[in-house]
Amino acid sequence: MLLAIDIGNTNVVLGLYDGARLQRHWRVLTQPARTADEYGFLIGNLLADQRAALTGIAVSSVVPALSTTVGTVCRDYLHCEPLMIGPGVKTGMPILYDDPRQLGSDRIVNAVAAYERTRAATIVVDLGTATKFEYVSSRGEYVGGVIAPGIGIASEALFARAARLARVAIGRPSHVVGRNTSGAVQSGIFYGYVAMIDGLVARIQRECGVTAQVIATGGFAPLLAPASATIGAVDEFLTLDGIRLISERNRGH
Repeated sequence: MLLAIDIGNTNVVLGLYDGARLQRHWRVLTQPARTADEYGFLIGNLLADQRAALTGIAVSSVVPALSTTVGTVCRDYLHCEPLMIGPGVKTGMPILYDDPRQLGSDRIVNAVAAYERTRAATIVVDLGTATKFEYVSSRGEYVGGVIAPGIGIASEALFARAARLARVAIGRPSHVVGRNTSGAVQSGIFYGYVAMIDGLVARIQRECGVTAQVIATGGFAPLLAPASATIGAVDEFLTLDGIRLISERNRGH
């Protein structure tokens, strides 16, 4: 079995694969101050009796401090040398970025998983801590993308800087035009981000001269995707699946 680990800015997501089938998955808070012993105890308990069945571990991380910690956990507690996805790792996808070393591993694993699913021009919209767009050509080339603040970050900044605006929950309001301040703020946050998604997807397609398939992932995808006119599918485990695919492509390398 393969343990795929996605270390994000907000959560660490773990997926246990039996071949191509995701058998179990877990989500824990990203806490860089935790020691390897703490994460080792936590992950070991999550895996329970599955630890003996592990044949490999692959890790994608955007938190450098935790990359080292989780690597130690893999070696000392799970007794397996992990594949750390980054420069030099075989992805099976040509990368046209000016400097591929600047490309976050989460972005490339999403692109790999999405293209494996569509085999066509594809835009991935990752709605997490940051909002990220990745464009993959019909030939399976990673071309580039867009990074914007995530909806959670943007709303927190608004509440922190605007003293008279009360905090509201991020949710879909019944009307675009708010009849009170809370409704107006909620509408601006929600529909503003939906408009940004649809606007950037349209601009990417126009600039690249394609009609691409659009797949959303990330923690806010189930909330925002139903209101989008451009998102065609939501895949909660797209990143984990990309980690699995890259792990398979590096067996024997």
